[in-house]
Amino acid sequence: MTDDDNSIPGMEVDHKYQTKNPAIPENPEKIQKEMEKTKKDLDKLKGFIIKKYPSTLSLSVLPPQAMKLFVDEEEIPKETEKHTHLYMIIPEDKLKEAQKIKEAIVKEMAKLKQKLWLQIKTPVDVWEICLDSKFELTQAIAMSYPLYDKGFLGVLRLAEIHKSLVLQKFEKYVVSYIFAGSYLRGEAKQDSDIDVSIIINDTDVKRMPRLELKERLRGIIYQYLAEAKALAGVKNDLHIQTWLLTDFWESVKDAHPVIFGFIRDGVPIYDRGTFMPWKALLKMGKLKPSPEALDMYMSIGERAMKRAQAMLLDIVVQDIFHGVSNPSQALLMLYGLPPPNIPETVKEMKRVFVDKEKILEKKYTDFLEEVMIKYYKGWEHGKVKEVSGKDVDRLLKSMDEYLKRLGELRKEIEKRAQEKTIEQVYESVFGMLKPMTGQKSQQAVIEAFEKNFVKKGKFPSRYLKIIHNIISARADFKKGKTNLHKIDEARKESQDLINSLIEFTQRCELVSMDKGRMRIKYKEKGKPVTAEILHANGNTFLFKGQTIKKLTDKIYNSNMKEVSDSVEHQKKNKDVEINQKVFELLKKELGEYEVII
Repeated sequence: MTDDDNSIPGMEVDHKYQTKNPAIPENPEKIQKEMEKTKKDLDKLKGFIIKKYPSTLSLSVLPPQAMKLFVDEEEIPKETEKHTHLYMIIPEDKLKEAQKIKEAIVKEMAKLKQKLWLQIKTPVDVWEICLDSKFELTQAIAMSYPLYDKGFLGVLRLAEIHKSLVLQKFEKYVVSYIFAGSYLRGEAKQDSDIDVSIIINDTDVKRMPRLELKERLRGIIYQYLAEAKALAGVKNDLHIQTWLLTDFWESVKDAHPVIFGFIRDGVPIYDRGTFMPWKALLKMGKLKPSPEALDMYMSIGERAMKRAQAMLLDIVVQDIFHGVSNPSQALLMLYGLPPPNIPETVKEMKRVFVDKEKILEKKYTDFLEEVMIKYYKGWEHGKVKEVSGKDVDRLLKSMDEYLKRLGELRKEIEKRAQEKTIEQVYESVFGMLKPMTGQKSQQAVIEAFEKNFVKKGKFPSRYLKIIHNIISARADFKKGKTNLHKIDEARKESQDLINSLIEFTQRCELVSMDKGRMRIKYKEKGKPVTAEILHANGNTFLFKGQTIKKLTDKIYNSNMKEVSDSVEHQKKNKDVEINQKVFELLKKELGEYEVII
């Protein structure tokens, strides 16, 4: 045989399979009628069986030419050799009902007045036939005529046809053809791929490298798969694993777990005295790994344990640590504090939210301390090297509770921040409008501002809208209608209004105080910035950005009302007196500075 017909050098074919033409029957019409009647009766019987026993896996008619095998091997009465033999396969869990099932079906068969014989088996019975090396019986079952099949019979037929095609190509080199996987366990679906392994004897092949031999064998074996599927009439695929005998022995010697499992669970539908001895030796405990293989697999276990321990510790010092530290720092920043380091995060969470604000329970900061100090810092300093799975589960559960509690805490902080923001905006605006208008009530201030300032063109009308927006946002918040967007919008709009009010106040009310006014220049974050100082009635005020501070013996926060009062008193006393300590306080507050006006 040449390379053109897929031959492999050194693997000659033994042509023992010949196709024979069957003898032509003497009375074909009579036989045809008998066959039609038998088929009609069998269809009727099949309908009864499937309806009454829907768990049936398959029902088929065994080949007549194989009946002598079943009579000899299965202890079936010899007089039934010329009967039509039905082969019924039921699930293993129905085995206890097999006798009752058989009695009911035999009773139904008697009505047909046909020479019928019934065998009821389970898949395990079929595999036992294979394990007893009665491969002719397995082949007969596979090639039986299917009356009904959920897939078990079709897969067996596919494997038998494929096996026959492979054997026809190079029979004397095939050592074993073996079923494995979900099909044997009864887990395969009707269209599932089926796992089979073929072991090829490569010990006397000398004219080809072993790797090339294996690849060529795999290619030839897979070529027969499409042909086998077409002949079997099924859609299943065979997932074929091809082994060279020498490789397989090497894996057995090295105690490869996959090979040991394969030998333990596999079922041959063809074996030339190799696979079954392996199976028997394994069962007797005589198929043992080498000392080197034992050492290798023992070390795999040790490495796996260390890797698992490292993964558990990594969950704590990476995932859990970052999962609680980052949200904690975020809430501290939301509160108005700069992001602290690891130890300070724990301290600040306890100081601010537990001790000061009293809005967080101590158990949550205890958990935070355990994660960030005990485990993370302990791991960082080499003191913590492992953590138990029980502790990981506990920490994960606590982490879930902690993050949910932080979510509630965030809402509380945001609510307080919103309240503080809107109150600051309201107080700043009306703190400046009241002295300007000479009114005290909110409504009176607004009316006076509109009449004396807006309508006279001193301020644009949009400032009235800004004032009303601030009042509305504050009122909504007090009613519990929290609207972060509305509050933030009021805050942004108020900046323009406050700047204009400050500028107007300084321009109109402080025009006579030029001797008590100075502009100074200093640096903030490396950039030049200007501020303004006002001396009035013995008080010094520093206007720095949007803030007003009063400088006496110390530095205090101030407001426009206090500035206005000092200016009003200063008008009565024209002399401007400046406390020299003010300049020391300025240096303390601003650093190095220079007077530019």
